[in-house]
Amino acid sequence: MSQRIAIAQTQGCFAAPLAALDQLDDEARRARTNGADLLVLPEMFLTGYNLGAERCADLAITLHDPLFDQLRSVAIRHNIALCVGYPERVDDRIANSAALIDASGQLLLNHRKVHLFGALDRAMFSCSGDRFDVVVWQGWRVGLAICYDIEFPESARLMGLAGADLLLVPTALMTPYDVVANHVVRARAYENQVYLAYANRCGSEQTLDYVGLSSIIAPDGSVLAQANADFGQIIAPLDPVRQAEIRARDPMLADRRPTLYHPLAQAPLVQARSNPR
Repeated sequence: MSQRIAIAQTQGCFAAPLAALDQLDDEARRARTNGADLLVLPEMFLTGYNLGAERCADLAITLHDPLFDQLRSVAIRHNIALCVGYPERVDDRIANSAALIDASGQLLLNHRKVHLFGALDRAMFSCSGDRFDVVVWQGWRVGLAICYDIEFPESARLMGLAGADLLLVPTALMTPYDVVANHVVRARAYENQVYLAYANRCGSEQTLDYVGLSSIIAPDGSVLAQANADFGQIIAPLDPVRQAEIRARDPMLADRRPTLYHPLAQAPLVQARSNPR
């Protein structure tokens, strides 16, 4: 079934979840008016990303929090599915999470970031995910990855092998990593023959400058829509016929030779050698 997907590239509302909910309402209305069936927001949209440990813990919510119920209400009110990033409280720990909520308000998938990015993530989050699940939305098999997750090829490949047709990637990509937005995510879509929605922040937040460059990518790696560095929405169709044609033309997953790849899961990290004196 053909669907339309939108990305809202935004600076967000730093440490102000109620203001973020108001913005989400506006973005969802706009996306639905433009014919989108699914709206993807950036990493940690609900609160802002570069919060620091104490503020992040204060703003973290559970799946049963009234704020989470309001996310569901936005989806229902505008009859649109949402992918929204937020800090999740998991017992006494905090996870960097993103929820996929359908247009009826049902939670389809809650992904916890698996690969924490450097000191910045590790200062705020003590709970990391341990899986890449795939769920069904409107006939599409959908997987979720958050920011740094997609920079590991194994992450997208796991979802591709689980039958994913579409990968959603809420992100907070800052300078100088524009190579990820311009090249890496296109490779992930191409090598797994999936549609990929990469939803980034724009503007600045504390000490971070975000590159924008959100994009919606086809299964052959071509860019269907890409934002610049500014605030705005992009939208593109998901075409199952095009995806099927690409997969039939180049059966890359079927042509794999998995028996040769076992060492990848067991190989130790090889440290770079020092330059010879």
